[in-house]
Amino acid sequence: MLKGTPVRTYAKLPEVNKPAPKFTLTDVNMNDQSLDAYKGRYVILNIFPSVDTGVCSASVHHFNEEAGNLPNTVVLCISKDLPFAQKRFCGAEGIDNVVMLSDFRSDFGWNYGVEMIESSMKGLLSRAVVVIDPSGNIIYEEQVPDISQEPNYAAAIQAVKS
Repeated sequence: MLKGTPVRTYAKLPEVNKPAPKFTLTDVNMNDQSLDAYKGRYVILNIFPSVDTGVCSASVHHFNEEAGNLPNTVVLCISKDLPFAQKRFCGAEGIDNVVMLSDFRSDFGWNYGVEMIESSMKGLLSRAVVVIDPSGNIIYEEQVPDISQEPNYAAAIQAVKS
């Protein structure tokens, strides 16, 4: 939903207790980063439409604060924003505990089922959180009911701590 209006995504999120789909995304320095680079660690995927919206910005800030307190965990903040915009945002906002990654030239949104396929947000990623354990399996996933809502941070953090 987008403020009560239905919005469809390409598919559903990958299932819990299944291997996380592999991906390669672009970091703020225009380098490729793959899921394999984080093997052996918990990985929180904070997926959202754009850092230039209030709720998306809030989720990055929240996970940035939490990330420093989570041992053996990395938070990947993923959107379709260009790496240049992500880098500008992090510099201006003091974001340094999360990794910003762009899906501007990959099929991540399709592989994870989060690319919106209708509405004015068509082509952007929906708001979702996926937690991957050190062996590469999904242990938690959430597709927020309405894009204007923040994710359940406590549940995602608890998945890492369990």
